[in-house]
Amino acid sequence: MPKFTRRRFLKISASTVVAAGANPPQPTPALAAIPAPRRAEPVVRTIPTYCNMCFWKCGAIATLKDGHLQKLRGNPLDPLSRGRLCGRGVGGVGAHLDTDRLRMPLIRVGERGAESWKEVSWDEALAYTARRMNAIKAESGPESIALFNHGSSSFIKHTLAAFGTPNVAATSYAQCRGPRDTGFRLTFGDEVGSPERTDLENAKCIVLLGAHLGENMHTTQVREFTAARRRGARLIVADPRLSVAASKADDYLPIKPGTDLALLLSWMQVLVAETLYDAAYVKAHGHGFDKFSAAIATCTPEWAARETGLPAEQIRATAREMAKHRPATLVHPGRRSNWYGDDTQRSRAVALLNALLGSWGRKGGFYVPSIMAMPDYPYPDYPASAKPKVDNPGKRYPFAYEALTTGVRDATISRKPYPIKGWFVYATNLLQAMPSPQETIRAIKTLDLLVVVDTVPSEIAGWADVVLPEATYLERFDELHTPTFKHQFVGLRQPVVEAPHGQQPNWWIARTLAEKLGLGAYYPWKDIEEYLRYRVTEAGLDYGKLKATGILAGDDEPLYFEAGASAEFDTPSGKIEFYSDQLAAAGFDPVPRFTPPSDGAPGALRLLFGRSPMHTFSSTQTNALLMDQVEENAVWVNTDVAKRHGLSNGDRVRLRNQDGVLSNPVKVKATLRIRPDCVYLVHGFGHTAKGLRKAVGKGASVAQLASRTAVDPIMGGTGMNVNFVTLEKDG
Repeated sequence: MPKFTRRRFLKISASTVVAAGANPPQPTPALAAIPAPRRAEPVVRTIPTYCNMCFWKCGAIATLKDGHLQKLRGNPLDPLSRGRLCGRGVGGVGAHLDTDRLRMPLIRVGERGAESWKEVSWDEALAYTARRMNAIKAESGPESIALFNHGSSSFIKHTLAAFGTPNVAATSYAQCRGPRDTGFRLTFGDEVGSPERTDLENAKCIVLLGAHLGENMHTTQVREFTAARRRGARLIVADPRLSVAASKADDYLPIKPGTDLALLLSWMQVLVAETLYDAAYVKAHGHGFDKFSAAIATCTPEWAARETGLPAEQIRATAREMAKHRPATLVHPGRRSNWYGDDTQRSRAVALLNALLGSWGRKGGFYVPSIMAMPDYPYPDYPASAKPKVDNPGKRYPFAYEALTTGVRDATISRKPYPIKGWFVYATNLLQAMPSPQETIRAIKTLDLLVVVDTVPSEIAGWADVVLPEATYLERFDELHTPTFKHQFVGLRQPVVEAPHGQQPNWWIARTLAEKLGLGAYYPWKDIEEYLRYRVTEAGLDYGKLKATGILAGDDEPLYFEAGASAEFDTPSGKIEFYSDQLAAAGFDPVPRFTPPSDGAPGALRLLFGRSPMHTFSSTQTNALLMDQVEENAVWVNTDVAKRHGLSNGDRVRLRNQDGVLSNPVKVKATLRIRPDCVYLVHGFGHTAKGLRKAVGKGASVAQLASRTAVDPIMGGTGMNVNFVTLEKDG
């Protein structure tokens, strides 16, 4: 038999093709019976991780086919997701596939803010950053560099703490949850937490004040809220807008914006005056109740009706309805609570109403959470700072217990109490996340260095000196997830796919930068898995099993006082503080007191805002899967107001605020579902960064229009519902 060489094979193949062109061969019966070669079955793998599309961090399972990411679903072992993800979570695939992603490190070559760059290697970018940071440190001290962070930033914070700065601020405190948690700490000595410790699934009556369950789409709460309603739980909603949750209400109260505190005080007055509160609970756990009841005695429903625009009898009837179901009546604390400048006192009133109903530490109210203890890695001690934090000089806001982003910004502009010369910004678009973006730009212009770590070319990245492209959450290991929750567990984030270009995970960025700063001793582990394995193993758990399942459960503890949970209150009195001596000593009202908010100019409409269930603030507008669902925001306008302006549904308008700031064109949603004295926008749209090609120019920016704030004097939060707009038809 002749040798079957490649040359002979090609010669035979060529002659066969020529012959076939002349006389196509007909298959013989024997040849026809030969089956076609079988296609190889696709290789399907599943890898557990946890989601990063919001701070809830639900357990997820990624499905890959032949190495390509196909879909995400909930991990049934996860107590948070219980096997289900929200629309954002499922759409996380789009974060990996996003064509607008940052690819390589960038160093600015043009004017700051001009978005003019050169691509460089990681070594060059981090060496440049380290040189500039060390120059600032040598001249002004390490404290002159501040970190703004959000989300999974523990390793970046670790490097900055090792560098020596105490100035680390999260935008979520001053702009979102700070007043809420401060109000609860002043009352109960503990905060609501994240996830919130709300026992929605066992509640018999749920009260929402501007809390948009279903629109903020936190999976656990939405599932429990739905289950409670299916079970017959009463729902009372006070909101200027008929939100999705409000549309399900048994009692809907279309309250005048800014008057929540008046409504809360009158509800409490009814409970006390008619002895409908939980007297035994208050006697056992309360402090200063007599002074409290005297302070609210005049806050009758008739008084509140004049302030809120609600019928007095409706106020009285809903208070009685809450009392009927106590202690399983839950007055929800909400999430974003920075509204009008009196927000700590408003939050304290929410806490006090829950205290009257006996719901704190009780089934159907607020459970007592616990956390799965995980040993820390044995790092060297951080260097002691020679200077105080800059955000709250002289404790101007005496009950602020975290750093204020606006305080860091103000100190950067004023250079007091000492100069801030560098910003390190991780995973937060400050020009969308903070009010008054022009003030943020003013601060940036004073800096010697601005470093931004992000996945997309956001507005804040456009002003940076160095941009470092981070791998998405689907492409990296991250810190262990151990939330305070009703069930103890630990979750693992691990890469399910590789980063498509030159992106790197935050732990690698933080460690490599530390090495270039001469801080390698603070990273004694060789890679992230050595770090994670140490913590898991020291906790007595199996790291291999955690990688395989994504979730390891711990031992649950009692959730309610009656079940054995400790009824402890970390307040000065050791009890629930109906009357706050510490507030009185600091010059504040010891019992919340209502002050009417300022109205706008005649014809102006108060600007309210919230979230879309399909987007994560301003960070997902280049995610094609999510933009396919919600491409832009629309301004909700009362139908009668729209008619007066000659506007119809779908027309485009521009919003001009009280300071002359003019928005991008935005569609009108003419509806009866909002009061005629306000308008409503979903936050996160109206992008201007030219690198966000799918999102630029779509919709209106809330941050741009929020040029004024009312600062909470107790903890420094920035209330943004104090802006007013007028409507101008586009074109």
